[in-house]
Amino acid sequence: MADHAEPHGKKSGVSTDEQLSAQLAEDQPIAGAEEEEEDEDDEVDAPTGGGAEASSTSTKPKKKRKPKKKKKKAVTEDGETTNPSTTVAQSPSSSKDIQNILQQLALAQSGGVPKEGKPQEEYKFWNTQPVPKFKEPNLLQTTNGGSLPEGPILPDAVCKAAAKAEPEKLVDGFEWDLLDLETDDGMQELYDLLYNHYVEDAEGSFRFNYSIEFLNWALKPPGWKREWHIGVRTKAPADGKKGKLVAFISGVPVTLKIRQKVVKATEINFLTVHHKLRSKRLAPVLIKEVTRQCYRNGIYQALYTAGTLLPTPVTTCRYFHRSLDWSHLYKNGFSHLPQRSTEAMQVRKYFLPSKTGTKGLRPMKVEDVPGVKALLIKYLERFHLKQEFSDEELTHLLCSKASKDVVWAYVVEQDGEITDLVSYYLLESTVLKATSKSTIRAAYLYYYATTAAFSPNASSTLQPRLSSLINDALILAKKDNFHVFNALTLLDNPLFLKEQKFEPGDGKLHYYLFNWRTPPLGGGVDEKNEVDASKMGGVGVVML
Repeated sequence: MADHAEPHGKKSGVSTDEQLSAQLAEDQPIAGAEEEEEDEDDEVDAPTGGGAEASSTSTKPKKKRKPKKKKKKAVTEDGETTNPSTTVAQSPSSSKDIQNILQQLALAQSGGVPKEGKPQEEYKFWNTQPVPKFKEPNLLQTTNGGSLPEGPILPDAVCKAAAKAEPEKLVDGFEWDLLDLETDDGMQELYDLLYNHYVEDAEGSFRFNYSIEFLNWALKPPGWKREWHIGVRTKAPADGKKGKLVAFISGVPVTLKIRQKVVKATEINFLTVHHKLRSKRLAPVLIKEVTRQCYRNGIYQALYTAGTLLPTPVTTCRYFHRSLDWSHLYKNGFSHLPQRSTEAMQVRKYFLPSKTGTKGLRPMKVEDVPGVKALLIKYLERFHLKQEFSDEELTHLLCSKASKDVVWAYVVEQDGEITDLVSYYLLESTVLKATSKSTIRAAYLYYYATTAAFSPNASSTLQPRLSSLINDALILAKKDNFHVFNALTLLDNPLFLKEQKFEPGDGKLHYYLFNWRTPPLGGGVDEKNEVDASKMGGVGVVML
């Protein structure tokens, strides 16, 4: 396994927190007076997902807001993303069970404190953006009953004309910066910002640890652009060294297929703001800047996720978690001991055999890419929202040098044909209050596919085949020293979650499309947020 960067790596920049505090002595927005009217609650997770992924994991009860002093909250796309998908969230939950704690991380990753929303007029930032409004009940209907076309909300020509040549001016003391993630220093700076300000639980017990290897894999897929890795720094000091990195948002290029339309888009993620700047309305400024950069590159749509309800989700999924090493989770405060149970009983409950059961299952090789691509694209055609992949993209994501020790991908080959694929990726959490250094290794279910979906008897063969594949993934992840396995209700996941002992989380993860109107999609859950296989078929894209 590749070593992960230390949680408290070398400091970047020369501005100290004391200097930053002095610059923020006056309560003024970072982008000047025009941002003063923005509502901080309008912030969205920059894609996830979160995510993503993150993406991508957990839920938080709604907090009352004090009149003046605002609580820390996760930064999301709502603006005030797009996988716009992640923010730093503080969860108020005091429960120590695995579901609540992992839900906190998951929803923090995907957008922060879940809310039931608010009146449309209070979404001050999003009311200025090309997104469907709550008053359009089925996303294709106007408030007076008229119909709207599926597709772009704003024409390409309007978006292109709106893209200014220069970014919005920041107040004195701060400046824009495009991060150079090809350098060790640039990657370390981003790692430090995310580690200290991205996702942490309310009690300060644990923190997501996006390793440098993970960031290199997630932020530099084929076709990535440096101008979509956008940072805000304190002004450079007199000695010429860079100022301190205090905010970040990223975009990566994706090709989406939304129902039958192919769309070149951006997946937004890792929207992060220094905790001392959370009241400065910097998130919408970051979102507007990444939008400007995308427009200038001829990209006018984006995909993002958030734990908060914004105008307007195309679908909503729910998090699930499966213990692999219950004893480790219990020792570190991630899992509780249920009443009338014992530690031995819990270990037995989550027992997994030592050997996989699917004949021919083996690690994926680069030579498998053409067969995997053919299988995966055909499998994903069953879903209304999915990503289309080139050979180069699929290689990068599943079996490249960049994906080593980040993604585990396995295939089944029969008579020269790839018949099955299953994969998962690693996202660690650092246990902050442990007496000795400790981490939680979480596996997140990634892409999978099987030819059983194309069988004439798919209604009876798909579920057992998927359940077998996922059970093998659990076994392999446990062998690789993972402690918990996480999944959402997207793809065909509702078919096996209960059988494979995944426990439901309380949190929701909303999926959003920027500048695109389409009818609602199924998210694998019903109106009560319960798993419902009849609601599958909507989401076929996995966000980080």
